[in-house]
Amino acid sequence: MRTQTELQKLFQDYLMKQKFENHPAELYDPMNYMISIGGKRMRAQLVLMSCEIFDCDATKSLSQAMAIELFHNFTLIHDDIMDNAPLRRGHKTVHEKYNHNAAILSGDNMLIYAYQYLLKNSGEKIHSYLVHFNDTAIRVCEGQQLDMNFEKQAIVSVEEYLQMIEMKTAVLVGCALKIGAIAAGANELDSGLIFQVGKELGIAFQLQDDILDSFGDQKLTGKQAGGDIIQNKKTLLLIEALTLADSNQKEELESWLKKKEFSPEEKVKAVLRLYNELGIRKIAEAEMLKHYQSAMSYLRKLEIKEENKLVLKNFAETLLIREY
Repeated sequence: MRTQTELQKLFQDYLMKQKFENHPAELYDPMNYMISIGGKRMRAQLVLMSCEIFDCDATKSLSQAMAIELFHNFTLIHDDIMDNAPLRRGHKTVHEKYNHNAAILSGDNMLIYAYQYLLKNSGEKIHSYLVHFNDTAIRVCEGQQLDMNFEKQAIVSVEEYLQMIEMKTAVLVGCALKIGAIAAGANELDSGLIFQVGKELGIAFQLQDDILDSFGDQKLTGKQAGGDIIQNKKTLLLIEALTLADSNQKEELESWLKKKEFSPEEKVKAVLRLYNELGIRKIAEAEMLKHYQSAMSYLRKLEIKEENKLVLKNFAETLLIREY
């Protein structure tokens, strides 16, 4: 079985060989820009890794890995528009570099290309790929809508938030692993189990992203420091802070949430001080660990070689113990 580094190189080499149309440039330049600014390519690697976990050569799932990568980038382009985010991976977001219309259309184009790659060399697996991919795409859209609904919703519970990130983020991680399992010809039980592994890991990854958004170094994360705080995003951190704050802390926190005009740096500093007083980071990290452990319990049930399980376990740990 290939190492994580070898799988990463395998996919990167494949990605660099792909050619997308260049006319009209207004459509393809934003698309190629988004692909070129990098990223961890985590979901694509998980497709390849899952394929090899079930003792199949990862090269047989390269086009499906590309489909997952394109779909993920499509969601990021549209998500950045909705969040009015200025930075992605340390670079200008697509709508900032070009314009909103170009970003929307190039994102749509990436989605169409994702389907083209999903169906390449699919053979008798075409139905399984489409059913699972389409179900995942629907869940992602539902999750994004819930995320936007939360902006107007006065109170959001921890349970509601976890459900939202499961749909918006985690199911795509599960999808990546299941697509790789399907490519390898894994049975239905194991395909379902590895999807659950990915879903639980996806929740843990998103909680880690939430933590890094507030506590990470912008130079390492490549995102606006405290972006969630600035936008009043109802993350687990904010939800727990509102729940645990005493009357004075809650009054100060709510005053920042209500302000229409403020210094972003001052707001982030003030809210982080409250988070630190309330021990919010430790609470979020404990929730993250719970979902990681749930993922590992599903992983243990898989009927595969122990050394193959270890590869996925090590990959997960690498992503959860990170600074960006």
